[in-house]
Amino acid sequence: MISKLLVAAILLLPAQRGQRGPAGPPPTPKAVAPVDLTGYWVSVVTEDWRWRMVTPPKGDVNSIPVNPEGRRVAGTWDPAADEAAGNPCKAYGAAGIIRIPGQLHITWADDNTLKVDTEAGTQTRMFRFGNAPPPAEASWQGHSVAQWERAGLRGGNTPGGNLKVVTTRMKPGYLRKNGVPYSENAVLTEYYHRMIEPGGTPWIVVITTVEDPTYLAQPYVVTTQFKKVPDASAAWTPTPCSSR
Repeated sequence: MISKLLVAAILLLPAQRGQRGPAGPPPTPKAVAPVDLTGYWVSVVTEDWRWRMVTPPKGDVNSIPVNPEGRRVAGTWDPAADEAAGNPCKAYGAAGIIRIPGQLHITWADDNTLKVDTEAGTQTRMFRFGNAPPPAEASWQGHSVAQWERAGLRGGNTPGGNLKVVTTRMKPGYLRKNGVPYSENAVLTEYYHRMIEPGGTPWIVVITTVEDPTYLAQPYVVTTQFKKVPDASAAWTPTPCSSR
């Protein structure tokens, strides 16, 4: 027979647990960040120099897996027409801006949103953690949903990083300044991986994948490097978008 004392103890347990009070709110993405991505970061061009440092000629789609329609559209590039239409920023949208040389300035806009300002084109990207609804209208920088990852770069064919960002709702733009297109159907996935070189300087390696059934025959994957600048406030010189 169960003793009366044991029964009393069992009945008392729920009450004791209740006396601890409700659990507090979960920690914010800022509070649980596995790495610090804030600060000024300057791009270091280690690949695709001839396509990134100067504007390539019309029709040069080398290294980008365009399909026949993408090749055709790239051959119609007209920077003067873009300027006349008020679209000089078509190469500075989310799917192309990371490849344009310049600095990034990364800060926390709030506890749930990383803000990325770009020197090139004077653009602002907002990486939102959680389930923020997408906007009704597309924009150059689109709708970016972020999440922390605890693992570093993965092996095999699967990229990884400290921060994963998936961007949709982008206006049609250019993957390269010479008019290589991406459409409103494009999905941009980025992995931001922070690492330290032997001398102690932080770097960010960004692995970018663009998937676009309209203009690409397969995913377009590139890797872009940024080196942290101790104090770039004096050298920070935002420039407007340029179609040429």
